[in-house]
Amino acid sequence: MLRIYSRVLGVLRELVPIVNELNRRDPDLARQLRRASASVALNIAEGSGSRGKNRTVRYHTALGSARETLACLEVAHAQQLLKFPSPLAQELDQIIAVLYTLTR
Repeated sequence: MLRIYSRVLGVLRELVPIVNELNRRDPDLARQLRRASASVALNIAEGSGSRGKNRTVRYHTALGSARETLACLEVAHAQQLLKFPSPLAQELDQIIAVLYTLTR
């Protein structure tokens, strides 16, 4: 399993109170955030057990989901639904960078 997987699980733990708060203000966006963030971990795990092009496809899907996770947080912040800590955004940026590298 990739080392980035444990970092993704850490982000998922940090997202729990944020998703709960967002759920009170915008349930649809909270659901999308929950699905996108879970998809990052699930696709990394699936990619780790795949070979060849299938591995790259799974990591590419994880990359898209990581970007979607960050976008959900940015949209919620822009709509003044919540604030999210910049260390979380930095961690997501680093995860995105690793996944980008894996897809190239």
